[in-house]
Order: sequence, then C-alpha cells, then structure tokens
Amino acid sequence: MSGASDVTFSDCACPGECGRPDRGEDGVEVARDEHETWAERGLCRKVDPDTLFVEGAAQNHAKVLCTGCPVRTECLAHALDNRIDHGVWGGTTERDRRALLRRRPTVTSWRNLLEAARAEYSRQSPHQEPGAGWTQAV
Repeated sequence: MSGASDVTFSDCACPGECGRPDRGEDGVEVARDEHETWAERGLCRKVDPDTLFVEGAAQNHAKVLCTGCPVRTECLAHALDNRIDHGVWGGTTERDRRALLRRRPTVTSWRNLLEAARAEYSRQSPHQEPGAGWTQAV
C-alpha cells in the first residue's frame, strides 16, 4: 500500500468529532446529527439484528445487506479492533475477519488501516464506482 504512510489520521473513536469531516464508504461527507454514531447510520439498523448473526450459507445473504452501506469501513474496523467473533460486520463473516487478523497480526488500529486503504484505492482508481473493491487492497 504505497503512500498510505504519509496520510495522517486521528485516533478519534467517534467519526467527525475530531474536526475532520465524517465520510461514508463512498468518500462523500456525511451530514449527521451531532450525537449520531456510525452504527446509527448503518443500513442494518433497519433489519432484525438476528439477520446478521446466522451461520453457513445464510451469511452470504447477510453480507449483501452491507453492500453500499455508508459506514461499512467503520463497522468492519470496529469488529476487527474489538475482535468480535460472531456475526456479519462490514460485509465480512467471522472466517473473513479471522483471516484478516492472521494476515496482519501487528495491526494496532484497523480503522486507520482501512481508511488509508480506502483513500489509496480512491486515488488509484478515480473512475471506479465509489466504495467498490477497495477492501481487496487490505
């Protein structure tokens, strides 16, 4: 991931409260209530939570709910940073997240890494559909 090391990120746990604009999966600044968290902006807030905590092939259907979610990056980073073992988070299953954790055992902040990967992908693929494919860079 070239160029990611020269990008500066805040260690702020609440998007937007550190003074930098809050941006969604598509990179567009998100207008939000000052008390609203990333979880309250997730597309999954409109479905039964049990939909995201399924096993087997049903997980693939649950992952579809994450497609196009404006807070997919924040959600995935939360699951990885907190080592959440169950459910679909940020479009990934438990197995997907375990693989990421094994591949990158020294990562101390998945949020910073994922935001840097998203920014780098956007710079390299300016004509790509917003939010599409950047997670493969991780």
